[in-house]
Amino acid sequence: MKITLLSMAMSILLFAACNSGTKTDNTSMATDTAKTGASEETKAAGTSTKGIVTAYLELKNALTKDDDKNAAQAGNSLVEAIAAVDKTSLTAEQSKVFAEVADDAKEHAEHIGSNAGNIKHQREHFEMLSQEVYDLVKAGGSTGQKLYYDNCPMYNDGKGGSWVSETKEIQNPYLGKGMPTCGSVKEELN
Repeated sequence: MKITLLSMAMSILLFAACNSGTKTDNTSMATDTAKTGASEETKAAGTSTKGIVTAYLELKNALTKDDDKNAAQAGNSLVEAIAAVDKTSLTAEQSKVFAEVADDAKEHAEHIGSNAGNIKHQREHFEMLSQEVYDLVKAGGSTGQKLYYDNCPMYNDGKGGSWVSETKEIQNPYLGKGMPTCGSVKEELN
């Protein structure tokens, strides 16, 4: 019993000593995201809206491969990225758009994350999420890389669906492997 109490006391002292120093934002952020299981790209993206775009692109890429499990993981990473945004680092326009889209984007990402095995439902939420991410990117919240706003006119019984992509080549997240190149670039972003 004494050994257990002594071990616990030493652990607490060691933990307190390790945490008493000044941490840089990158160290504490990496620790926090490692605990939540976010992907390497999301960890590196930081606490700005860059993390949202990075997680969104992971999600889009999983859907292009008809990979509902990785789409669910990316959806969960996106929820974490939305929660991790440092609102004080946003411009006035970014802050306004983020306030308008954050709750809906989080809800869509949660649905995608909780629906592994139901890729049709994931894609329905991805369609609505894509508009939120597009609005955020248009407000200047991107990764600093060139992005593209693509559209597939055949999705959803001909109603169409749009998405943000990091590649100029069409990789359709709505039709996946069935019609991977269906669509066209509608706008270059950044």
